[in-house]
Amino acid sequence: MTGSQVSAPWIVVGLGNPGDRYAGNRHNIGAMVVAELASRYASPLRAHKARCSAAQVRLGMPAGRPGPAGVIAVPHSYMNESGGPVKALMGFYGAGPDRLVVIHDELDIEAGAVRLKLGGGEGGHNGLRSISRALGTREYARVRVGIGRPPGRMDAADFVLRDFSSTERAELPFLLGDAADAVELLAQEGLLTAQQRFHSPR
Repeated sequence: MTGSQVSAPWIVVGLGNPGDRYAGNRHNIGAMVVAELASRYASPLRAHKARCSAAQVRLGMPAGRPGPAGVIAVPHSYMNESGGPVKALMGFYGAGPDRLVVIHDELDIEAGAVRLKLGGGEGGHNGLRSISRALGTREYARVRVGIGRPPGRMDAADFVLRDFSSTERAELPFLLGDAADAVELLAQEGLLTAQQRFHSPR
């Protein structure tokens, strides 16, 4: 790891598709979590040359101290082309894959749950696949936000591109809050501590 990478900020990317048509989709929950973080820090996302909307922040306030430096961002590209903006943003801030956190929807986790992992497969997620291809590695942290499996025989692609139901929307603020907390804890205290909190029965 180079010195520049050690001092680089965390790059926190929420995945989604651009435009009002997709804004409320389950597939856009990563972007929703970044919006939650931006709201917490009163740091509006602004257009960045890396083809994304981004803001420089301090990720939480551990023990009353300023949190670690971070950049929260949402790519302007469609989900399956997320890799280009993510790679460009990391290059702009001199960050390596060890400083990247990607927030995304996860079909294989029950709705309302948050899980974290480092590396591994993409599980058919086109956003992750694009990022792994652009970076040449899968070794980056993911905050996986559970949306559950589609009901009945509904196709998974149709399910993720539909808006949350009214029942789900009532619970959504709690899920977004948990996922934002997971990002902060990961940046402040490391992956293992964050996993221990969010993977344990609550």
